[in-house]
Amino acid sequence: MQCDLVSQLRIQLNNAQVTFLEPLTKRSIQLLKTLYEKGKSTNTYTLRVKQDELSGQLGVSRQALNVHLRKLKSRGYIRTGRGFIDVTDKGLNALGISTTPAFILLKVSPIKRIHVYDQIRELAVSRAFRIAGEVDALIIVERDNLDDVLKKLYGIDGIEDTRSYVTIEEIK
Repeated sequence: MQCDLVSQLRIQLNNAQVTFLEPLTKRSIQLLKTLYEKGKSTNTYTLRVKQDELSGQLGVSRQALNVHLRKLKSRGYIRTGRGFIDVTDKGLNALGISTTPAFILLKVSPIKRIHVYDQIRELAVSRAFRIAGEVDALIIVERDNLDDVLKKLYGIDGIEDTRSYVTIEEIK
């Protein structure tokens, strides 16, 4: 019995190694490319938590949680899978959270870059990038938070200039 278990584990391990080492086939690449080209970029918030933990945090039974999750999923507010729950654009909109981003471009003093980037890491922003070109950083924020983020940026020593751009609608 133990020999069978060890043999099965070896087979599974070998299959896993083959999967990781095997290059993508032309069909797999075609599928990935099609998914990418036909897909839509979405704004999701992912929660990786066990349903027992979540039901405990909410003070409901696991069964009651599942009823609510199924309703939210069927209406398109969330996506679920093994070990994760995604809040979709539709779910964010239902909460009154904007899914249209705003962009802030920053010009930073060269001698204060490290300080500025450390401060930016502490801000509640969607994404922040150090970039090359006429400006030094790009920050992506929810449009509704633009004013708050700008006020905090104005208080950071070393930021020489900001330019803000607000999205109107998604093109693709």
